[in-house]
Amino acid sequence: MIQIVIGIIFVLAGLLNAYPAIGMLGAKQLNSLYGLDFTEANLLTLMQHRAVMLGLIGLFLIVAAFRRELQPAGFTLGFASMLSFVVFARVQGDPSPWISRVATADIAGSALLAVALVLYWLRA
Repeated sequence: MIQIVIGIIFVLAGLLNAYPAIGMLGAKQLNSLYGLDFTEANLLTLMQHRAVMLGLIGLFLIVAAFRRELQPAGFTLGFASMLSFVVFARVQGDPSPWISRVATADIAGSALLAVALVLYWLRA
């Protein structure tokens, strides 16, 4: 039962991380995610690459839901991905409502992963 709960949490965290992958489709999708203008080509390239990387992290977390041996790496990637964004958003001082929304989602995702980590340790 514990492994099922851990798996569900990994899938949820994976979907949360993978959702921004829609940004790889272009500036319009990135604007819908972050509320910013991505008409400058270099910024668009960087953000599309970020979208791909988040999609890969999300995919890894979903796979880790079904592969116990990948879960330690999944915890590391998930926490690093989500908490680094939260830290960067807070360090900047006054994030926009869009960025605050992303940070809040990442805090929720990190809290879920923390529950899974506790369950993982208890199961061992």
